[in-house]
Amino acid sequence: MAHAAPAFHTRRTRRSRAASGAARWAGLALAMGVVYGLWAGLIRRDGGPLTAGSALFGVVAGLVFAALMYALHRVAPSLPRELRSMSWAVFAGVSFGFLVSAGGASVVRSTVLGLLAAASVFAMTFYRYYTTE
Repeated sequence: MAHAAPAFHTRRTRRSRAASGAARWAGLALAMGVVYGLWAGLIRRDGGPLTAGSALFGVVAGLVFAALMYALHRVAPSLPRELRSMSWAVFAGVSFGFLVSAGGASVVRSTVLGLLAAASVFAMTFYRYYTTE
């Protein structure tokens, strides 16, 4: 029995796995929120000097993005695959359309680009959920 693995591993309970998964997703959502907030603040500043308004805009946009992403991740697994795909698509489309509109684009342009982003995300997520379930 020299080749047997040592029994030093600990058994992880379902609760500890769920807690570590939630912490991992919270960290990912926070990191994505920071990137989104920086992007929104830089778009809002439009090449000018950094102001308190553009910095606050970026921080609030990043926090809202991170909170919505985390909430959607927590709720989405309980939805059927069509609604789950649609919820991620709506989140991506609104997020992208908001960034486009923050840059000073027209409402039509930001709507069309948001819808294109949403359609792309819907196609990708629906394919993934359909083939893995």
